[in-house]
Amino acid sequence: MNWDALDISIIGPALLAGLLVTATHVPLGQRVLQRGIIFLDLAVAQIAGLGIIAAYSFGWEPGGWQVQLIAMTAAVLGVLLLNYTEKHWPEIQEALIGSLFVLAASGSILLLATHPQGGEQLKELLVGQVLWVSYEQLFPVLILYVVVLGLWFSYSHRASPLHFYLLFALTITASVQLVGVYLVFASLILPALAIRKVNKFVLIYGYLIGGLGYLTGLVLAAILDLPAGAMIVYSLAVMAIIIGGFLASRQKDTL
Repeated sequence: MNWDALDISIIGPALLAGLLVTATHVPLGQRVLQRGIIFLDLAVAQIAGLGIIAAYSFGWEPGGWQVQLIAMTAAVLGVLLLNYTEKHWPEIQEALIGSLFVLAASGSILLLATHPQGGEQLKELLVGQVLWVSYEQLFPVLILYVVVLGLWFSYSHRASPLHFYLLFALTITASVQLVGVYLVFASLILPALAIRKVNKFVLIYGYLIGGLGYLTGLVLAAILDLPAGAMIVYSLAVMAIIIGGFLASRQKDTL
């Protein structure tokens, strides 16, 4: 174990990125689980990723406004399509979401097929490079997430499916560039699964799972010299099992 690898200048921004992602993904993940559209996040994240890869193919710099515009446009178009299909074919919505994910993923592979660093770019899109996040990169994301959370907690109880899809698209577009597709899915679904039957302090427990998952995963990845994104996914799963099991046992005791 390399304890010297615990460098706060690296882990600090990465942990803050994880906490920001957790702040928005826990309430959104609850809604995804309630509506039974589990793979929505994977599909939208992959569509945003396809937009990012398309922007890279034009030679635009990562993080530039052109990349953000194309990624966000792709995600919004994707959710508009899904909002349309939900209205007209709700009985096959989950299948359509899965199909859209496969198409977006395959499109990404085709765009990267002739790129000399295509494999590395695809890996970064899926697993993320959370340890390379900087404080400067987090500032615009913080502003976006504050707006999203403000709208969510003010209007979520009476928001239409279209409003949900649009907020979801904006959030996922930012998140996938911070932590990658896999962590976006894990941050949305794993805490939501653990707190799905909790009646009190639901968000607090969800945020606890997310925060501890990111912190534990980053620390273990640093001292064991393992990929941070994959380690955080497993840490989130372990925290969801431990805290979810504790909450389930408490509920049984009170019955």
